[in-house]
Amino acid sequence: MRIGILSRNKNLYSTRRLIEAGESQGHEMIVLDPLRCYMNINAKEPSIHMRGKELPTFDAIIPRIGASITFYGAAVLRQFEMMGVYPLNESVAISRSRDKLRSLQLLSRKGIGLPVTGFASKPNDIPDLVDMVGGAPLVIKLLEGTQGIGVVLAETPKAAESVIEAFMGLNAHFMVQEYIKEAGGADIRCLVIGDKVIAAMKRQAKPGEFRSNLHRGGSATLVKLTSAERATAVKAAKTMGLSVAGVDLLRSNHGPLVMEVNSSPGLEGIEAATEKDVAKQIIAFIEKNADKVNKTRTKGKG
Repeated sequence: MRIGILSRNKNLYSTRRLIEAGESQGHEMIVLDPLRCYMNINAKEPSIHMRGKELPTFDAIIPRIGASITFYGAAVLRQFEMMGVYPLNESVAISRSRDKLRSLQLLSRKGIGLPVTGFASKPNDIPDLVDMVGGAPLVIKLLEGTQGIGVVLAETPKAAESVIEAFMGLNAHFMVQEYIKEAGGADIRCLVIGDKVIAAMKRQAKPGEFRSNLHRGGSATLVKLTSAERATAVKAAKTMGLSVAGVDLLRSNHGPLVMEVNSSPGLEGIEAATEKDVAKQIIAFIEKNADKVNKTRTKGKG
């Protein structure tokens, strides 16, 4: 198969591993910078061009779209979909998961465990907003934040009020969430492919820090999941419509709680912690499912 990878940098660990895994199975792997792609949108023969040439036909596309280019990256992916190319994750699912507020609303509708979350535009009564999520300490998050950036732990009601007022002054979109103290500064990243959790790691924040992101100095270790945690991770990924997802869970006194569903999960940390070849399993999933789609498409033309 000819498989494209939408990625800004072919030297990134996750992109490099996917190239290696695909080529080891005999596939032609081509990295495409989504910001260098431009689209011919028409009813008869939609196409995508890059560097002055029309791109060849692809059997499958793997989106590795960063949060900062979600809008344009999703548009490029959608164009591939319009051309009948099998997407590992669909553009609508990526856009859905990147909208933190929308994704939480969808998860809550499915009865999936979440930290109590409050959202407001210009609350007249900030103390009531704080009380609504259980009071301080609480976590305040920018909706556009990634990798722990824009996430603040407010330990007192006064601190929470000050941070909320500051975010409001910047016209920033934010949400407030209950602080799950019993999690102890740790979360669990579950790597879901299809209807299975194929790898999981526990991420522990460094001393004095409550954010467990590896980019912020957190450590990662192998972890054994409960059946409830596995079921929650798979259900969360399915709710977003994602075939491959990184689902972040917190262990609370009332069961697993979903913090976030990531549509482009990094492979480096989880492959190192679990010693599993996640990239190879992603390629195997594409082989199984893209082949079905392509056969169906061929029959339809016949």
